[in-house]
Amino acid sequence: MTTQRPRPFNQSSETPAPKPYAMVSFPKERPQLQQPIGQDKYHENRCHGILHLTLKVQTALHVATGVVVMGSDVGQKSIPLIKTMMQGTEGQLIIPGSSLKGVVRSVYEAITNSTLAVITPRYKNDIPPERLPCRDKQRLCPASRVFGAMDWQGLIHFTDARCKSAGFRAGFIPSLYRPRSEAKHNYFKQGKVAGRKFYYHTIKAVDKGQQQGFPIQQAVKEFVFTTRLHYRNLTQAELGTLLIVLGQDQPKYPIALKVGGGKPIGMGTMTVEITLLEQPPNLRERYLSYESKPTQLAGNQLQQMMQKAIAEAHRQQLVQSQQLQELAAVLKYPTDREPPENMY
Repeated sequence: MTTQRPRPFNQSSETPAPKPYAMVSFPKERPQLQQPIGQDKYHENRCHGILHLTLKVQTALHVATGVVVMGSDVGQKSIPLIKTMMQGTEGQLIIPGSSLKGVVRSVYEAITNSTLAVITPRYKNDIPPERLPCRDKQRLCPASRVFGAMDWQGLIHFTDARCKSAGFRAGFIPSLYRPRSEAKHNYFKQGKVAGRKFYYHTIKAVDKGQQQGFPIQQAVKEFVFTTRLHYRNLTQAELGTLLIVLGQDQPKYPIALKVGGGKPIGMGTMTVEITLLEQPPNLRERYLSYESKPTQLAGNQLQQMMQKAIAEAHRQQLVQSQQLQELAAVLKYPTDREPPENMY
């Protein structure tokens, strides 16, 4: 099978194709670096619990494993080779918890006054010094205190998200190329990186067919995944910020997540529903009894708890208003935006 290079954008045109992404600016103030609370105990004045999440696929989703197999090995005899996703023992697709954590962290970083988590050494000198990753575990930015940094595990983790139904759909992903960072007017401002890059949601993903792409295992629209988000020792404002990232600050900030590969062509849009919260009823009892059962919140009680935490995130100004508005303009869903048609 041959892979054709996509037809490049017509260089004779004076107007380039619209970019499928936007830059979310950095806050003007330097990040406030603080010592994390620690993990030696559960603190009475902090939030602990397990959020049960339902993730619904809105545009085709592919989270690559880096493994390519024969199509016949996964029941696709008409396809010579196919890029795989993780699958469970019963054939259901799986999104690694680490992938979800990375997606959520990138948004959390953008709407709080935080440093970058990871940088490419090649571009280190192009990044504002105050945005370089935290290296001292005693002085961490807001995102690093929650998600982790060098020598600091962080306070949350996601379980692997499992599809509620077995099987997958075969699709094709067009050839994608590296970001053209030499186009300085798109990425740089006053000689430094202008902000964080996020791709827009679109009404569908580009699928040019077998002759212009590579076969992939994918989850398609309406596939549903479930996962759990475990957290401990969060402030109410930190929990509220997480809930904003997960799209729960409705209707003002209807954010959806972008997961997996193919983001430039509209792939990977997922909406989040929080169905249940488990909380320890009594921290002392948690350690003294094997029979201790968590308190469960759902329905109106869950909504009230979430809205209270979200309000606290705004009140304490952990969430940066300007950056939240910029990001919500990119990640709002539903959308009427079409995917890109040409090279951009």
